[in-house]
Amino acid sequence: MRRFLSALACATLAFPLPALAEPIAETVARDMPGLMQIYRDLHANPELSFQETRSAAIMAAAARKAGFTVTEQVGRTGIVAVLRNGPGPTVLVRADMDGLPVVEQTGLAFASTRRGTSTAGVESGIMHACGHDTHMTAWIETARLMAARKAQWSGTLVMIGQPAEEMGLGALEMLKDGLYTRFPKPDYALAFHDTPELAAGVVGAAKGWALANVDSVDILVRGVGGHGAYPHTTRDPIVLASAIVMKLQTLVSRENDPLDPAVVTVGSFHAGAKHNVIPDQAKLELTVRSYSDETRARLLDGIRRIVRGEAIASGIAEDKLPQVTVKEPHTRATWNTPELAEQTVAALGQDLGADRVVMTPSVMGGEDFGEFRRADEAHIQSLILWVGGADPQKLAAAKAGGAPVPSLHSPFWAPEADKVIASAAQALTLTAMRLMPRGQGGL
Repeated sequence: MRRFLSALACATLAFPLPALAEPIAETVARDMPGLMQIYRDLHANPELSFQETRSAAIMAAAARKAGFTVTEQVGRTGIVAVLRNGPGPTVLVRADMDGLPVVEQTGLAFASTRRGTSTAGVESGIMHACGHDTHMTAWIETARLMAARKAQWSGTLVMIGQPAEEMGLGALEMLKDGLYTRFPKPDYALAFHDTPELAAGVVGAAKGWALANVDSVDILVRGVGGHGAYPHTTRDPIVLASAIVMKLQTLVSRENDPLDPAVVTVGSFHAGAKHNVIPDQAKLELTVRSYSDETRARLLDGIRRIVRGEAIASGIAEDKLPQVTVKEPHTRATWNTPELAEQTVAALGQDLGADRVVMTPSVMGGEDFGEFRRADEAHIQSLILWVGGADPQKLAAAKAGGAPVPSLHSPFWAPEADKVIASAAQALTLTAMRLMPRGQGGL
């Protein structure tokens, strides 16, 4: 029965929306001057993970004004806004709020000059280098659009402002704080993320895996230090660590199915302090990416096996074997329900124009949005959309071999915010309304 109802709900995506007094695109265009004021304010005043009090207050005030019941400080600094509108499915719409410890170099008139100290005690500049300012602004417009069109849909809308996405902890913290027990549990979870990989205003979605498992792994290689002129009296941890780095490459190239993407990258290698001194230890820091839980487990087990094997082959004593630490919690992969992704792309293609909506490939980046589905995989369908923010001409030039477009997390990332906000608000609103059609019943 659950499968039948799920299929029925997905099928409703193909139904046309009832005629509206004013097309959503026209409403968004009329609202855009005010939205850009909100965006510039959020951009100029970013906040680090679990410190998003000002941003959360702005979102909460906007949702209350639109008629939502709002609860603050869920998952430390998160907000939950609920709008009940009769029988039908429950749809969750999420926006993340945190900035990054990056010194902005965009040259924008409203560029951030904020500085702050992270929960780890590191002082730095702060920037919305991942575009969460566009996410929050589009969330505010989506809340307004949905509230103004209550006659066109039936169900319960749960809109959340999530903290600490950049740490991979915010979704888990909100769930731990009772997101699905204190508030209505969703049948569908929706979100979007801006991207420099698509032209500004273009909307995309992956089918199936959307984003990857992300693991951070530390390896402490221990040896016996000594004089660089007498290596035979030492057990050189630099040589051993180098052998480990090279052998790790075979996990993907020789042990993993080529049709099952995986990444093992050594991002940091620290050892020694002087030309003629062999140190007694070396430290490696890895990022490990995968999609399925099975592949993740195989990669992590392979790392432990290789590290131990190379150390034994180098003559390291049992009590000095390297230490492998997998950091927890890790960011788990994000899954787009295939039928929901296909139906949404087809429907948005009709709404926005076929040239503005595309199917996109999976990526190896990480996002904790997947936790909202993982909390009840048998019940919740999920979809994260990509919304392009790149200048179309610069993107075309980059693809032709020219200067690359700044990436997410770059101090130079400055999306065409008006187009991101407009397309995202339209896409989220249209999709949510299709999932809660008036007169079509619900789950």
